[in-house]
Formats: sequence, structure tokens, C-alpha cells
Amino acid sequence: MLKRIFVFYYEGFKEMTVGKTLWVIILIKLTIMFLVLKLFFFPNFLKTNFENEDDRVKYVIRELTTPIKY
Repeated sequence: MLKRIFVFYYEGFKEMTVGKTLWVIILIKLTIMFLVLKLFFFPNFLKTNFENEDDRVKYVIRELTTPIKY
């Protein structure tokens, strides 16, 4: 069963012409979104604001367990 599924997709990708180009574009876009944007726009908040692991753990626990005040 698994071999038939693999062969089905393998043959399908092998016969593609325009689809290969589209998959390359999709992979480039995903790489840009997840690697480049994460590095520049989403810094590691816990590592930059806390010196050691204990302080990070305490902060996360406090944020998760403290009720929100409206």
C-alpha cells in the first residue's frame, strides 16, 4: 500500500513540467517566510530579556497562570 502511494507521487512529480517550477517558487517563498523573516522580525524574547533559565521559567509560568485583569 505505502509503496503504491510512493510510486504514484514519484511518477506524478517526474512527469511534471510547469509544476516543478511552481514547487521551486513555493519552497523559495517558504524559506524566506520562515528563515529570513524570523531572524529579523521575531527575536528571541526570553533570551534577550532574561539572563538564566530559571528566570525564563518563572516568567513563563507567571504569564501562563496569572489571570488577565480587565
